[in-house]
Order: sequence, then structure tokens, then C-alpha cells
Amino acid sequence: MGQNEDEPTIGQLVADASRDLSSLVRSELELAKTELKKTAIAAGTGAGLFGAAGFLALLAIILLSIAAAYGVSALGLHPALSFLIVAVVYLLIGAALVLVGKRLIGKAKGPERAIETSKESVEALKSIGKGD
Repeated sequence: MGQNEDEPTIGQLVADASRDLSSLVRSELELAKTELKKTAIAAGTGAGLFGAAGFLALLAIILLSIAAAYGVSALGLHPALSFLIVAVVYLLIGAALVLVGKRLIGKAKGPERAIETSKESVEALKSIGKGD
């Protein structure tokens, strides 16, 4: 079988395919970097806004707590006792949240199916490597 001089050799075709594949991968990586940069900027801005909203909510809770204590004080109790009552209510709510959170964490399990399929994949790759 004679080879035509206009046709590239298999080695040239493999080299061209390898070069084109490398170029494609580099281009895709650059595109991904550009997209991720824009996404990261948007996510960072969103996270900053959530942080500001959380801070303002914390300030509101503090002010509402003071208002609640003065409201209890308006019922005729000493202001110190009123603030103590509000603090105890918060502690009780916090304790209840801790108990519920502890119960939920106790029920949490690992990614059992993912671990199992990963083990199966490793075993399949090992068997292929051994020539089975």
C-alpha cells in the first residue's frame, strides 16, 4: 500500500489530534475561569449583602429584646427583673434549639451509597488492571 504524499501519516494525525485536544482543553479551562470569576464576584456580593442583613437582624433582635424587657417592666416589675426574665426566655429557647440540633445531628449519616459505589469502581478498575 503506497501512501499518497498529500495524505498525513498516522503519527501526524495523532499529533494533530493531541494538539487540537490540548488546545480545546485549554480553551475550555479559560472559559470556565472567566465564568467562575463572574460567578465568584456575584456570590461574594450576595454573601456580603446577606452578612449585612444578618447584622441588621441582630441589631433588631437586641432592640426588640430591650423593648420586651421594658414592656415587662411596664407591668410593674423592676427593670432588672424584667431584663432577667427576657434573658431566661432566650436561654430556654437556646436550650431547646440545642436539643433539637443534637437530635438531628445524631440522625445524620454519611454518603453510604456514594462510598459503596466508589468501592465498587475501585474494585472494577483493579480487576481491569490485573487483566481479569
